[in-house]
Amino acid sequence: MESAVSQCDYFHILNTFYVGASALIYTVPLMPYRRLPGTRIPTGQGSAGDGMLGDGSEDTSCSGDAIAEGGPGWNSSKGISGNGFHTLDDFDVRGRRVLLRIDINSPVDEKTLRLVDGSKIRQSIATVRELMDRAAKTTIIAHQGRPGDYDYTPLNEHAAFMTQYLGRRIRYVDDLLGKQALNAVEGVTEGECILLKNVRSFPGEQEKKTPEEHARSELVRTLAPKFDLFVNDAFASSHRSHASLVGFTEVLPSAAGRLMEREVKTLTKVFQSPARPSTFIFGGTKFGDALAVIEKLAEKENVDNVLVAGLAGYAFLWANGANIGSATEKLVKEDAPEETVAGAKRLLARHAAKIHLPLDAAADVGGKRVEFSLDRLPADAAIKDIGDKTIEEFTNLIAGSKTIFLSGPPGVFEKEEFVKGTAAVFDAIVNSEAFSVIGGGHSSAAAVKLKVVDGFSYQSTGGGALERLMLGKTMPVVEALRASAKKS
Repeated sequence: MESAVSQCDYFHILNTFYVGASALIYTVPLMPYRRLPGTRIPTGQGSAGDGMLGDGSEDTSCSGDAIAEGGPGWNSSKGISGNGFHTLDDFDVRGRRVLLRIDINSPVDEKTLRLVDGSKIRQSIATVRELMDRAAKTTIIAHQGRPGDYDYTPLNEHAAFMTQYLGRRIRYVDDLLGKQALNAVEGVTEGECILLKNVRSFPGEQEKKTPEEHARSELVRTLAPKFDLFVNDAFASSHRSHASLVGFTEVLPSAAGRLMEREVKTLTKVFQSPARPSTFIFGGTKFGDALAVIEKLAEKENVDNVLVAGLAGYAFLWANGANIGSATEKLVKEDAPEETVAGAKRLLARHAAKIHLPLDAAADVGGKRVEFSLDRLPADAAIKDIGDKTIEEFTNLIAGSKTIFLSGPPGVFEKEEFVKGTAAVFDAIVNSEAFSVIGGGHSSAAAVKLKVVDGFSYQSTGGGALERLMLGKTMPVVEALRASAKKS
């Protein structure tokens, strides 16, 4: 018996994926194809210069040109970002159900359990707004904290922040995989958006599995058939291989959101081909974590200066025999096993001209800021900030730079007596003519407090993801998006 479904109908209606040994088959509608060179938009559809089928309708003529140049639903390139994945420019989302994964994990007050800051939520708004403006039917999944931790909270307050930033309602649905959630997904209309329950309420969310394994999870099996497209905009979580981050790319057409696209493009350029002189600044308290990144950067020919402040800077000095005060030394030892200390010594010996460490220090003496040269530092000193000599050297290097990257504040900026070093370094950066990037939660919090965050050229949402990118390691989410693009 001859099939009633033509080849044209097949390409325009079905996109079938076979998932592993479970023999589970998903049947997902393909997206209307983007206009490609040599293809035609049927009469009455599209608009001049938009490059897409204007009303979201499919070309029922089943133009042979379209199939020849990559098939319906896809751009013939690997994505306009130039990073090997598809972006929102490759799809006409009008009337389509879009599952959007974002990272809005925000600081929570331990006493009130209320969100302290919504800046990370604001970073995701561009993609949400675009999907709503382009008449997609959008459902968001995201996480907050980890089960068992105080900051593992519902996402209703996140939805309120998003509503405030957008000026349009984002409805919170306190369900993830049940009837309430699935009915809510079905009820989303064009231009609307809902936010489902904390995705980490799904027990298998954080299991370290491959995309293929996660695709067989209850989360993906339940939600994927309800959607036409998966969009991942969770750059800050892109170093994790979790179910909601990599599982859907196996079974749905997938694209990077605007934040993901921008982060990968901007940070790749900063780390691989920065305008020179280039200066990379590290502060904060995590010496062990910073050491591997500093070593990677110091070995690069296109990195001219590495400035190390905060506890990490004084840890470098201590590893090389300097007195940093017993109170400071105690903190350093908590994060400095013997191999870390040995590594710091070797690194400084190889790159002493490139790595710049503090020349003095501001210590807490009876609750007051007192500056000391390193050779006069009290034996029991508790260092809280860099001193004037260090500020002068660091700001001079910053002023002469064309690319600046900062991760971690130079001092304990939360206390007014010790915000001086952080304020001076941040002011020097925003007043320079360099392309400047700030990354990490504490850095952003400091910039917000000092009201200079808008002075940076780019603010990254990444923490662990940023560190992984700096180290040149693979990013599971980015690789999953690239693998999805290769299937198209």
